[in-house]
Amino acid sequence: MPPHDAPRINPSILAADFVNMQSELERIESADFVHVDVMDNHFVPNLTFGTQMVERIQATSPVPLDVHLMIDDPERWAPDYAELGAASVTFHLEAATEPVALARRLRAIGARAGVAVKPATDVANLLDVLDEFDQILVMTVEPGFGGQSFMPETMPKLSLLSTEARRRGSQVWLQVDGGISESTIGQAAAAGADTFVAGSAVFGSSDPDAAIAALRNQARKHTHAH
Repeated sequence: MPPHDAPRINPSILAADFVNMQSELERIESADFVHVDVMDNHFVPNLTFGTQMVERIQATSPVPLDVHLMIDDPERWAPDYAELGAASVTFHLEAATEPVALARRLRAIGARAGVAVKPATDVANLLDVLDEFDQILVMTVEPGFGGQSFMPETMPKLSLLSTEARRRGSQVWLQVDGGISESTIGQAAAAGADTFVAGSAVFGSSDPDAAIAALRNQARKHTHAH
């Protein structure tokens, strides 16, 4: 695994070959985490997999799991993913009734606690509670489907979070997810992201490890000194 301060690259298995999941996971051993999108067909208009599949991925993955729950009622379900050993569990701010309480519960179980926001969601309410979360995920596409185009209009929100995190000396990771490629990752890094979810840019490559290295280098070039 690369040094802690290097830009983190988390390939999304939404872009992987589900039938050959184990060999797909072995193709991304140089990644920091594997990003696992759980969708319930309610919060987003798509259905992926639940705890059983994630448990199998957890058992076979050479890298830790970064689970992104695009689901209703995360209070009910998120702790299950922490219990089965996911390194990081991110739920949506729009779906949670008590986001800080839920984040504390996930941390108590032993997972990193993340909160995600859709492109149109304001982050002002998160500024005072940054340190209650280990990661804030700014969606750079509408959640639900892979392969969408990066939305640069989400960058001011990321910059706001980044500026506030630095001002407070916060250790929170700032993640982006959606349309991340070699041509867009620089914009997100410049706005303050340090953790990047990439799907087709990695799994669509004949050499995923080379794609991960290229993304990391591109992000590093644009990362402003903290």
